[in-house]
Amino acid sequence: MGGRPCQLLVDSLAPGNGRRWSKAHTENAAVPFAVYVPCLAKGRASPGPAMERRRVGQGCGGPGHSSRDGSKAGSPGSSAPAGAAAAPRGGRPRVRTAREDRPEPPSGAGLPGELGRRCWMALSCEPLPQDPAAENRSRGTLLAKAKESLVRRDGDPPAPFLVGQRYYEQGLYKEALKEFEKIKDTYFQAMYQLGVMYYDGLGTKKDPERGVEYMNKILNSDSPEAKHLKFAAAYNLGRAYYEGCGVKHSTEEAERLWLTAADNGNPKASIKAQSTLGMLYSMPILKDLEKAFFWHSEACDNGNLESQAALGIMYLYGKGTCQNTKAALECLRKAAELGNIYAQGHLVEYYYTRKFYSKAAALAKRATENDDNMLAKITDCHPTYVAQGAAMAAFYLARCLQLGRGIKKNQRAAEMYYSKACNLDPGVSSHLELAANLGTI
Repeated sequence: MGGRPCQLLVDSLAPGNGRRWSKAHTENAAVPFAVYVPCLAKGRASPGPAMERRRVGQGCGGPGHSSRDGSKAGSPGSSAPAGAAAAPRGGRPRVRTAREDRPEPPSGAGLPGELGRRCWMALSCEPLPQDPAAENRSRGTLLAKAKESLVRRDGDPPAPFLVGQRYYEQGLYKEALKEFEKIKDTYFQAMYQLGVMYYDGLGTKKDPERGVEYMNKILNSDSPEAKHLKFAAAYNLGRAYYEGCGVKHSTEEAERLWLTAADNGNPKASIKAQSTLGMLYSMPILKDLEKAFFWHSEACDNGNLESQAALGIMYLYGKGTCQNTKAALECLRKAAELGNIYAQGHLVEYYYTRKFYSKAAALAKRATENDDNMLAKITDCHPTYVAQGAAMAAFYLARCLQLGRGIKKNQRAAEMYYSKACNLDPGVSSHLELAANLGTI
């Protein structure tokens, strides 16, 4: 098993498999588009990742945990050359590891203190869990609290935007939509938010064409106030073209827009676009593993956790770069430490196939205890790949328990973990079951 080739197809990029667009940010546009590396079982399609939604005031690189990579939507003043493809750097690629010294959220929106921090975290990729009492809170109370807490200064977002943001935090999408509508023609970030809400059908009937229209207006605007949203808008439009939602499907146009959003690896551009390009160039239609390695390296160096795991796999199997076990383990261990279950699953396999059974069993037990969607949200990793990594770990743990390798034999527990692996990902389980029957694991 240790020598089997790594499948670098990006099944999660399949048209129609996307999640949602990302919400807008005041400084950098974040894009939680959770593309990922190899599906373990050949030909297995996996549900796709998210269209970019933005957190208000957050940078594309995301908060300072693992890789809360949304994507960084551009810095004012940086330009995004349309369709400018970046060639892999010459020489031997250096090992990229995710940064641990990520910056604090900017006060970006011009908001003071804690309020600015709240705006940074305001709009997440998935609806935030509501306080049980939130449903009983009247709209009037929310509006009053918003107005009381907002002391506007020159350069601050307009009050309707901040009130709309508050409504969005409470899951009151219709009310949020009304507030954003008031200022869509004078405040680009409100236009961005509306584009996302119409595309995803939040607080209104789905209207992807209208969402695409708003993103195009932002991308093509000459206004300095739109600059910080252009990378995120380009990323979202690339996703729309790739999925053929709101526009005619075009992989070429998606590639062009993602290259624009990625801006040659600019850390203030869309990190999610950089990671997505790594996946795109791993696919048969545009297969160029050197470019895939380059873009995963850029995204990883800018803090993307999923690209860090992808690099580990590419180093491990020598895909797009020279095989380098040391570099592979460094990437996979770092990603695993930061909560990437997919990386943990591959480490379990690595340890098991090299007969480090005690380490394999111990890591597998930890990985199978954390296979829920909450961890996927915390680490911004797609639930599909959390499930795949957990399925790998569960199967190898079952194998250890069945054969007494690195852990005391326990047939009943082994059966439970075999069943768990099958429920988590039948394709992964089927692949590993065949290997077990052939005696290769």
